[in-house]
Amino acid sequence: MGCAFGNGGRRLLQICVLLNNVGILIVYSIIIGDVLSGTTSSGVHHAGVLEEWFGIHWWNARIFVILFVTLVVFAPLACFKRIDSLRYTSALAIALAVVFLIITAGIAAFKLINGGVVMPRLLPNITDNTSFWNLFTVVPVIVTAFICHFNVHTIENELEDSSMIQPVVWTSLVLCSSVYIMTSFFGFLLFGDSTLDDVLANFDTNLGVPYSYVLNDVVRISYALHLMLVFPVVFYPLRQNLDGLLFPSARPLVSDNFRFTLLSVALISLIFLGANFVPSIWVAFQFTGATSAVCIGFIFPAAIALRDPYFMASKIDKIVSAFMIFLALFSSSVAIYSDAYALFRKNPSPRE
Repeated sequence: MGCAFGNGGRRLLQICVLLNNVGILIVYSIIIGDVLSGTTSSGVHHAGVLEEWFGIHWWNARIFVILFVTLVVFAPLACFKRIDSLRYTSALAIALAVVFLIITAGIAAFKLINGGVVMPRLLPNITDNTSFWNLFTVVPVIVTAFICHFNVHTIENELEDSSMIQPVVWTSLVLCSSVYIMTSFFGFLLFGDSTLDDVLANFDTNLGVPYSYVLNDVVRISYALHLMLVFPVVFYPLRQNLDGLLFPSARPLVSDNFRFTLLSVALISLIFLGANFVPSIWVAFQFTGATSAVCIGFIFPAAIALRDPYFMASKIDKIVSAFMIFLALFSSSVAIYSDAYALFRKNPSPRE
């Protein structure tokens, strides 16, 4: 963006990375709070792991649980100055995601074999124009799931052989896509129309399988730990881009401990506050995914191809890029409108 659009383009990209990553990390914190402390949806309370084990106490309330995780887990992991230092925690995070997936798939397969699964709806229920436009609200969530652009250059710079970046990216995309697809498939197969925004909150009841409550706890804890270990990987580019935005001419961040600490504390505090005030992960996903994530994933790459600073793009590339920008703007605009409309309907003004 800096080469194609100058300093303004670079700053715009940095702002979008900030918005996107803050939103993602708030979502992670909310999910961890849901898993450990519980959540309430449509008037129904879904107990968290700590509530089930120890009962309801002040110390396992959401705000204290998130505060504890922030101070004991997030803050130490955020202190690493090189993304290469996170390779072991990242590998463990992948292993925990696989554990979550295997158990979920096993439960679904067991219930399917024993006839305990009701055939879920395979197509959306479209009854009017509103329900049709609501289909577009899924776009920001899918887009957010595949936004990893901000880490690619950092990882490439730290690889001994930079030519390995392409297989690394392909492997990551295949692995993530497999986990996303299988998790959504088996989750929806298990819970059908009762599936919550945070599917982990569904794992608080007897699923009708042997050792159900033990498996429930393993599923929720494994994924909560997975998110805790993924947190610093998303936090790293967040801090780097904020530093580049505020101190573009300063010396490298890794060599300035005061600036490094100041930015880390400020960002972690912001994420903690967001996790306690944003009502649900759906709200955070929708508005960050429909704005900053769409820009990072589609609009900015297509705009660079159209600008073509190195005269490398073909005519077909430019046509596809223009279509990509149009499609991204259209889908994100509809998603934002649908989300805002649903939000205002849920919280009508006092006069209504």
